[in-house]
Amino acid sequence: MNRFSAKTVEDALKNASTELNLPVEELLYEVEEEKKGLFTKKAIIVVYDTADVIEYTQNYIQGVIKDGLGIEVSLKAFFRNGLIKILIETDRNSLLIGKNGQTLQSLNELTKLAVSSKFKRKFRILLDIGDYKDKKYARVVAVAKRAAKEVSRTHVDIKLEPMTPDERKKVHNALTTWKNIKTESIGDGKDRAIVVKYVGGNAPTSNIHIEEVSQGEEK
Repeated sequence: MNRFSAKTVEDALKNASTELNLPVEELLYEVEEEKKGLFTKKAIIVVYDTADVIEYTQNYIQGVIKDGLGIEVSLKAFFRNGLIKILIETDRNSLLIGKNGQTLQSLNELTKLAVSSKFKRKFRILLDIGDYKDKKYARVVAVAKRAAKEVSRTHVDIKLEPMTPDERKKVHNALTTWKNIKTESIGDGKDRAIVVKYVGGNAPTSNIHIEEVSQGEEK
């Protein structure tokens, strides 16, 4: 992290932008001190980089799992294409994953909220435990492809089981190029699911519903 001071926050941001060669709107910062007296004006901002965000993310997860639950934990962090991926290993992996991955999903959402609150910006963050998410992606995509083959044969729509946002996006992307097939998400919250539909002729890409992912995933 770096500190920059000036008479106003705006001037401190301009100084940081110049020194770090980043547009002001891309700076991750918080105001550490700001004085607006009649005779004295001073502002100090703290500017963070991606490494700071990753460190905070790991510390938060460490606090929840080790300090909160008393479970020893090992973390590995990766950053690629704007995604922060944290691999979690404990001797209680199944407990942290939970039924159908619900505990892991909740931990992921809590982590995102904590990081966004700290840095005043949304981040794409994916937590995985024992490659659970990667294996789950492979399973849901395989199920979706089998459904797409059945829909192509029968022309009857098939509704898949509810999935998390990142899993739905994997399915949408996997079926994007399938001839005469399009996907659509329906429902709300935990009940939100994908319907695989048959469309006559070649389905243009614009007909395929690709939703914004809230959990983040590797591409």
